[in-house]
Amino acid sequence: MGTPSVLFVCVKNGGKSQMAAGLMRRAAGDAVQVYSAGTNPGTAVNALSAEALLEVGVDISGQTPTLIDPQLVRDVDLVVTLGREAHVDPVDGTRFENWDTDEPSERGIDGIDRMRLVRDDIAARVRLLADQLTTTES
Repeated sequence: MGTPSVLFVCVKNGGKSQMAAGLMRRAAGDAVQVYSAGTNPGTAVNALSAEALLEVGVDISGQTPTLIDPQLVRDVDLVVTLGREAHVDPVDGTRFENWDTDEPSERGIDGIDRMRLVRDDIAARVRLLADQLTTTES
């Protein structure tokens, strides 16, 4: 069947989608092809996102936000949008999921504390997805 593939998408591709990709690379290693992109990418990875991931041993500081590639959307097995703002048009043959991730700022939690909560929410979802992709698709 080949190696399963996943594309994580958020708007700026500087925070949540980069976090998810970094966490998936750690969780699944070479067992899953991992990509991330943005619908309107920024210029750099969010520093607090990178810091929160570094605390758990994942370094995304060298990543660069990337515009979503329609061909990649068609080629991957799964597209995961993170949050409520990024929208990707469905493509036949590609599975789509939306992770309505925790948004601690809605509860008045900001800064690194916010990013840690976002990281932990995404990490739990990534672990479940990694298990699904590496057991059902292998």
